[in-house]
Amino acid sequence: MLSLILSVLCSVSIALILKYNDTKSGNALLLLTGNYFAATLTTLALSFSEMNFDIPLPMLALGAGLAVFFVGSFFAFTKAVNVAGTALATVSSRLSVFLPALLSIIIYREQPKILHLAAYALVGLTMILFYKSLKGDSSKKLSFADFFYLIALLIGIGIADFGMKIFEEEFAGAGKSMFLFSIFGFSFLYTAAISLFKKVKPERTVLIRGMVLGIPNIFSSFFLIGALETIPGYLTFPFVNIGVIVATGFFARILFKEKLNTYGVLSILTGIIAIILMSI
Repeated sequence: MLSLILSVLCSVSIALILKYNDTKSGNALLLLTGNYFAATLTTLALSFSEMNFDIPLPMLALGAGLAVFFVGSFFAFTKAVNVAGTALATVSSRLSVFLPALLSIIIYREQPKILHLAAYALVGLTMILFYKSLKGDSSKKLSFADFFYLIALLIGIGIADFGMKIFEEEFAGAGKSMFLFSIFGFSFLYTAAISLFKKVKPERTVLIRGMVLGIPNIFSSFFLIGALETIPGYLTFPFVNIGVIVATGFFARILFKEKLNTYGVLSILTGIIAIILMSI
């Protein structure tokens, strides 16, 4: 149970740090560069502890490809937090669980249940409610990009998660730490290269904030794996996903005074129901 709670707290920390960086007008690329630098060092340390440094070329290529979606989805998360608020951005990130499930059905011929089909319909309804929530926000003018960031976040994380399914199906027995090292290593190279190309001015505080972000980023997965070792997945996944949504909304309300309109509240409720149905 402790691992479950720690996984939720780490995931909530990610959203709150992104929100805090937004309030300080911190450069998102610098934040992500610091994040992936810390994550790369952490996964490298885990590889040393396991004494497993084998990484086949196809697995390295998979890691390099997934790094594109890791960077893209994290960047979309930073933008979604800005345009939609921490709570709605978190719901969008958690709804991404439907995409790896759908791709598993198509590619690996897994059979969905009727409840899963109902969950997919609720995901669509939730995204419509997201749009209405943003459109109903009188404090700003809605642009296509505002809604696009929520969609990009959902798709990016969903594809990144499906990459883990590919890893388990195609590279069973390979070192997970080295696989994660390849993902975060390439993610660091990508964000650092883009920062240099755009001539982003280094800011020590933003880079340090990013390195702090990298710690919960890694350990949210670490504690999730620990929870799955003792608690069935059908209990673990809904607890973590719903716990993150509720806790993030609570802390965002307390710390940043975020408020949701009626459509925003409804989107959270339909999102939670969709996650429950997908977990049955």
